[in-house]
Amino acid sequence: MNHKLEVDGIFLEFGNRKILSDIYFKCETGNICGILGRNGQGKSCLMNIVYGSLKVESKSIRFDNNSIFKAYKRPDLITYLPQFNFIPKSLTLKRIFSDFDLDITEFLESFPDFKIKAKQPIREFSGGQRRIVEVYAIIKSKSLFSMLDEPFSHIMPIQIEKFKQILKKEKEKKGFLITDHMYRHIVDLSDNLYILKEGKTYLTKESEDLQTLGYVKL
Repeated sequence: MNHKLEVDGIFLEFGNRKILSDIYFKCETGNICGILGRNGQGKSCLMNIVYGSLKVESKSIRFDNNSIFKAYKRPDLITYLPQFNFIPKSLTLKRIFSDFDLDITEFLESFPDFKIKAKQPIREFSGGQRRIVEVYAIIKSKSLFSMLDEPFSHIMPIQIEKFKQILKKEKEKKGFLITDHMYRHIVDLSDNLYILKEGKTYLTKESEDLQTLGYVKL
C-alpha cells in the first residue's frame, strides 16, 4: 500500500518579510521528492514546519489525508535529519543503532572503516564520520517518510554515491523529502523535483526549468 504526505496552506513571515506563502508538495512512499532553492528561500523552515518543530499560524500537513500537527511525536510516520548534529555525543555506535532498532552489521558492511569504532562515543568521530552515522540512521529509520536537510555536507564523493544507492533501495518501502546544495545529486535522485522561490513551490517538468526559475545557469 502506498502512503502519501501532502503539504499546503503554509504561511510564514519574519517581521515584514514573507518567507513561505504559496506552498504545495506531495511525497509518496516509493518516491524521492527533491526540493531545491537558493539560500534564504526557506527550505529548512519548510522541513521544520512539516516536522512540527517550527510553529506557524497556518499550515496543513496530511498523512494519508489525516492532519498531523506534531509529526515529531510520530516517528512511525516521519523522521528528520537536520543540518546540525543531533545525536548526543556521549552515545556509542552500538547504542545509536540499538536506539534506532537498526542492524549495525549491515552498516559496517557498507562502511567497514567504522568497525574499530563500534564501542567509541561519537564525540571521538570526525565531523564527516558523525554525519555518515546520522544520515544512515535517518535513511534506514523505520518510518514511512524521512526528511533529509543537506545530507551530503561534509561527506566524501565516494560516500555520497554509496548513500545514493542506499536511498534508491530504501525508497522501495518509504518516501523521502530531500534538499542539498549539491543539486546535481538531488536532480539525479528525485522522482519529483520542486523549486522553492519567493515563498512558492514549483513542480519542475524538465531540467531546463531549473534555469527558467532562476536556480542555476545550465
